[in-house]
Amino acid sequence: MVGSGGMGGGLLENANPLIYERSGDRPVTAGEEDEQVPDSIDARTESSFLHLAHLIRSINDPEHPLTLEELNVVEQVRVQVSDPESTVAVAFTPTIPHCSMATLIGLSIKVKLLRSLPQRFKVIGGVRYISPLSSFHLVNKQLADKERVAAALENTHLLEVVNQCLSARS
Repeated sequence: MVGSGGMGGGLLENANPLIYERSGDRPVTAGEEDEQVPDSIDARTESSFLHLAHLIRSINDPEHPLTLEELNVVEQVRVQVSDPESTVAVAFTPTIPHCSMATLIGLSIKVKLLRSLPQRFKVIGGVRYISPLSSFHLVNKQLADKERVAAALENTHLLEVVNQCLSARS
């Protein structure tokens, strides 16, 4: 599910990405960064939508020392949550059309959501890759396939790379 390059070395596909400013709506607390503490969505949360966007904006890009938010891979307008229906949908756009890291990015988003949202939320098939190219269908098929995602997460090297994408950078 992962191409060459990225966290672990190799050549960068997009050596000079356009970098966007972080939203800076509020600082992230230590408790929010702790992967062992599940976040909850309830009536006390400002907005389920903003909470969900907050969860995924700090995910690290697999190729650059930047977040998905800084690279504009994930935008708030492409994050949808229905608290009453317990569904989540996230669309993302890699920095280049033929990004070999698209599946890894999608997998990282999916894992972050699975680890952070209450169990009642359905994320299966809820992460989509947007691209004008025909290859995006294959990536979306992989991300929507529950068995493929489970098999990918049993691969210790791939899980290590996903965890690097989800860990806080100093």
